[in-house]
Amino acid sequence: MRLPRSLQARLGLSIGVLLTVLWIAAASVTAVILRHEMDEVLDSALRETAERILPLAVTDIVGRETEGFTQRLAVIRAHDEFLTYLVRDDEGRILLQSHAADPAVFPAYDGRGFRQTSTHRLYSDAVMQGTIRITVAEPLVHRASVAREFQLGLGLPLLIVIPVALTVIILAVRQSLAPLRRFRASLEARSGRDLAPVSTGGLPSELVPLSETLNNLLGRLSESFEAERSFAANAAHELRTPLAGAIAQAQRLQSETPDPAAAARAAQIEGVLKRLVRLSERLMQLARAEGGRLRIDRVADLRVVARIVIEDLARTEAPGRIVLTLPETPVMSDLDPDAFGILCGNLVENALRHGAQRTPIEVTLTTDGQLIVTNEGPVLPAETLDRLTVRFERADASTNGSGLGLAIVAAIADRIGSSLVLGSPRRGAASGFEATVTLPTDASNAVKKTVVSPHVVAQQ
Repeated sequence: MRLPRSLQARLGLSIGVLLTVLWIAAASVTAVILRHEMDEVLDSALRETAERILPLAVTDIVGRETEGFTQRLAVIRAHDEFLTYLVRDDEGRILLQSHAADPAVFPAYDGRGFRQTSTHRLYSDAVMQGTIRITVAEPLVHRASVAREFQLGLGLPLLIVIPVALTVIILAVRQSLAPLRRFRASLEARSGRDLAPVSTGGLPSELVPLSETLNNLLGRLSESFEAERSFAANAAHELRTPLAGAIAQAQRLQSETPDPAAAARAAQIEGVLKRLVRLSERLMQLARAEGGRLRIDRVADLRVVARIVIEDLARTEAPGRIVLTLPETPVMSDLDPDAFGILCGNLVENALRHGAQRTPIEVTLTTDGQLIVTNEGPVLPAETLDRLTVRFERADASTNGSGLGLAIVAAIADRIGSSLVLGSPRRGAASGFEATVTLPTDASNAVKKTVVSPHVVAQQ
């Protein structure tokens, strides 16, 4: 038999089957013992009946005037007679018999004691030097009927007790495994990035080593991930100074060399170094997104951060191309402002780099915390959208970029319990690209949107 995969079902089934087998075995042994005791009691009844009737029969027979006369006792009232008897002389003549006695079932007298035929259990005795003999008979059917009643008396309660006991066993097993279910639920409720130790409170002693082993594993994983993030962040940070020096040398070479070919080569080196600088910055942001604290103990207005980020990008990257739409009421959130700045900046830079040139980038922050960034461009197929949050994946390999921008946004969204939703075409249009992230905010205020001042946003 194939056992179920559930530990609860296995325990309930195993204990239930074992208990049922033990009960049936105990009932069977009890029935055998009761049958033996019943035979002893009924044999004693046969013997006592013979010993009680025989003196009375002798008195009656000795006082008779006619010898050899067979006397059959009359029935006082109708009843089932399980014990019948015959009183005979030494020549086998019947002197006295019970009203229901059938002489055919009584064998010839062969001495005192118990006898058994195929149909009856008998006891014989004699007095007066063996001249008056009595034999008492009991049908074996009667004994079998009594034995069946004993067996039914033992078996019928089991039909009620066993289901009730199995139900109690299942409930007891379920209650005993409740700490294990809570332990499993606490693990299922964790996000993939939650490597905090698991609480061992309330766990049975058998599960404590398992939880301790799991906590040790989580600790080693956390240390490994932290070492990886620290290496990426430290390496990116340490690269900034030598990269800045290399860029400065490349620029100096361009300005000092009279050779146009050498100047062009220096310009190419400068471009590569700047891309390396941007990659190092993205690696630092990714390390922050995956390992840093993204929620703080106070709330701040995200509109202020959005304005600062968009002002900086509008001034340095795309003058006149970014349209920012903010609500009039504050968008309060416990999201770390630096993390929100990284998220917002990467979404906008992704739109500037991969969207259609000289077309506006629309950035919208709603009262309920939705940050929506849209840009014009060709429609991307679904399989391409699914790959965009993978590290170092770009929709168009010919464009500049590290392929980390949307991966950083997706990591931040996952850490704050949200998700990055990508769509193409954008809502309400036949083309373009749209990215949406829902941020943790207090959205109790009514939504009322407005466009910020022209020095921040260039109107279409």
